[in-house]
Amino acid sequence: MESVQPPAHQEVEVAVIGCGPVGALTANLLGARGVSTLVVERSATPHGQPRAFSCDDEALRVYQQAGLLDEVRDSTIAPPLVEYVNGAGRVFARMKLSETDFGYGHAPLRFFDQPRLEGTLRAGLDRFPHVRLALGTELVGLTQDEDGVTVLLSDPATGQRRAVRARYVLGCDGARSATRAAVRIPLSGASYAEPWLAVSGDVPSGAVRVPDTTFVCDWRRPAFVSPGAAGSYRMEFMLRPGETEDEMQRPETIAALVSPYVDPDRFAVTRAVVYTFHHLVAQRWREGRVFLLGDAAHQMPPFMGQGLCSGLRDAANLSWKLSLVLSGAADPAVLDTYETERRPHTVEMARTSVRLGHVFLARNRVTAALRDTALRAVQTIPRVRRFVERFEFKPVPAYRRGLMAGGRRDGVVGTMFPQPRVLVPGAPGERLLDEVLGDGFVVLGAVGVDGPSLPSRQGLPVRFVAVHPSGTPLTALPDESGDGGYDRVDVVDAEGVLGGWLRRHGAELVVLRPDRFVFSLVRAGGAERAARDLSAALGALSDAPGEPKSPEAAAPAR
Repeated sequence: MESVQPPAHQEVEVAVIGCGPVGALTANLLGARGVSTLVVERSATPHGQPRAFSCDDEALRVYQQAGLLDEVRDSTIAPPLVEYVNGAGRVFARMKLSETDFGYGHAPLRFFDQPRLEGTLRAGLDRFPHVRLALGTELVGLTQDEDGVTVLLSDPATGQRRAVRARYVLGCDGARSATRAAVRIPLSGASYAEPWLAVSGDVPSGAVRVPDTTFVCDWRRPAFVSPGAAGSYRMEFMLRPGETEDEMQRPETIAALVSPYVDPDRFAVTRAVVYTFHHLVAQRWREGRVFLLGDAAHQMPPFMGQGLCSGLRDAANLSWKLSLVLSGAADPAVLDTYETERRPHTVEMARTSVRLGHVFLARNRVTAALRDTALRAVQTIPRVRRFVERFEFKPVPAYRRGLMAGGRRDGVVGTMFPQPRVLVPGAPGERLLDEVLGDGFVVLGAVGVDGPSLPSRQGLPVRFVAVHPSGTPLTALPDESGDGGYDRVDVVDAEGVLGGWLRRHGAELVVLRPDRFVFSLVRAGGAERAARDLSAALGALSDAPGEPKSPEAAAPAR
């Protein structure tokens, strides 16, 4: 996307600071909802470095919500298998990803090339005339008042400064976040002393010696190796005591390290850096009208590949809430649920990554031998083996408290709804469910069950999805629009998943949030209560769109 220099005194609804994957996706999600957005990126050129490497099914579903699924998915690969091997190369644990389906419509793990991903996300911004990208521009200060945020921007090359006025500011500017520093939010947690060498490069298929994603749990030098997207290969090696960054980055050292996994003579290195990883969380993710997302809010060990995924979940959670607040369809207090919902899940994901790292990083011969023996033994138990092979130790996408009926998780309320395939009149073949849900709240239920009259508010799109049993001819579906403040779409439950889900949970209807988490279940006679619950959750209408209703919502930066 072409860089646009914003004029002095520009006003936007949202300023996104940082245009890495999280910032670019956030801007796409806001753009798709009609929110005027300015994206600020310090670098004048694309980042060009393959840093982040993996995403999961939940992340693909977020890209899908942004309307970029095909572009993103077509440039990724899905590894069929992940193996854990000891120093002798013997497998002691295995995850069969090709046999794993969490029900969200996508493979549980995909590898991508970050420069290509960022290019796709930035190109996606061209779809929206109300979204502008300012390259070569950095945040140097901000001040807040009850109406908005004045953002002070600077051109690092010339030192020229200008001010932009925004209703809200989203800090998506990474681990060294200038946004976080500007609002004086500290981090808490731990940094790990063990440095790692990360090596990325391109390699022809005939030069690959280890074709599967592998954690090499060698107590002498733990490593991670895997084929990547577009003919790339990624390897990470822990440094031993006394090894220096300069020594590890020498071509001859890299060649010796990669040799067991690829032919070093045909491996073209594109990046080789030494890093340490962190387990850090910002003490709060909001200061007045300023929010932190992604690495600006949290950083976690890489052993589950969930760092970027967690940032994408942040974007999916906050963007629709901001849109409703800015349109006047929800009270600004709704924005408090962003951290309420996202922090516990992020912390749980980070802790799981740490625990997995303890398995991976046994650092002496005896401990490693005990680990190998124990894991091979417990996997003789079918249920335990399935728990490992099917990746069931990954925290489920669910919120404990937040914007849901009753304010807290209750069974499936607060969890992510499945995404099976459906048939729709006028569309060839099967389609993923989200493609027909729109971008607002959804009431979904079996055909013949009337949807509740959800609160009619400006800016609150609601769609009723009538589910017909598997095998129903498309010609039998009605062609009609609903009333009561929402439109109607009829679909055929191609796989029987939707009808089975409703029966299993004793529900006539389910109310879904725009991010496809379950807001409430509607059982017989409960339609009016569902409408009241949603109205209460969204709060009283603002006198003016986006106007804060409490001192906390308008608190200035300290």
